[in-house]
Amino acid sequence: MLYTDIFLDFDDTLYDTHGNSVIALYELFDTFQLGRYFPDPQVFYDRYWETNIDLWTRYSRGDITRDYLIVERFRRPLSYGEGGPLNSSANALSAADKAYCLHVSDVFLDYCSSKPGLVDGALELMRHLRRRGYRLHMCSNGFHEVQYKKLRACGLSDYFSTVVLSEDAGANKPSPQFFDYAFQRTKAQKANTLMIGDNYQTDILGAKRYGLATAYFNRYPDYPAAEAVTYEVNSLRQLIEIL
Repeated sequence: MLYTDIFLDFDDTLYDTHGNSVIALYELFDTFQLGRYFPDPQVFYDRYWETNIDLWTRYSRGDITRDYLIVERFRRPLSYGEGGPLNSSANALSAADKAYCLHVSDVFLDYCSSKPGLVDGALELMRHLRRRGYRLHMCSNGFHEVQYKKLRACGLSDYFSTVVLSEDAGANKPSPQFFDYAFQRTKAQKANTLMIGDNYQTDILGAKRYGLATAYFNRYPDYPAAEAVTYEVNSLRQLIEIL
């Protein structure tokens, strides 16, 4: 085998974060009776996804804190409705409005992290990699309490030798500090390690520039990798053939 250790991104590489979140958003909309403020639920959903993508991109770069992300990802969409539940702007968020955003976020994360949905082919890939004798390490920018709950919900906990999270590393992927911490924790060797992930910027470029072999799980083949990667696949089952 070329590799002994495999670093795996979790969200939307193995765990169907987007699909599970879609279900959770519908549940959230009903729980908080947001139809009072959004006659068309799609307005709320679209605003949420637009905000979420922006915030996670900024968080991965280290531009914003976890606490800011947690509040802001619901402040923006909830401020968009007619006569909505929030009365404060981002620059003057009242204690009551901040508490409301945190409560909505807590409920949403509870709904999301209890969902078992996996990306197509994820369980087959993990079973294959374990049979082949690879040491498997989860490498994620996700939040500590949420990621462990997701792992239990989807049944993948026992497949990983190590769980490496950005909160523990003190830095997010693609920072070299994250990968320094990952190798410290896993005792893996760079020359024998492969990074698998779906996010080209955080997973693949971060690992590539650190000197690792990379497998880019490109779910949108109309947008191939801009720089050369070790492997580029459009399905997880293709990795079974490679590894």
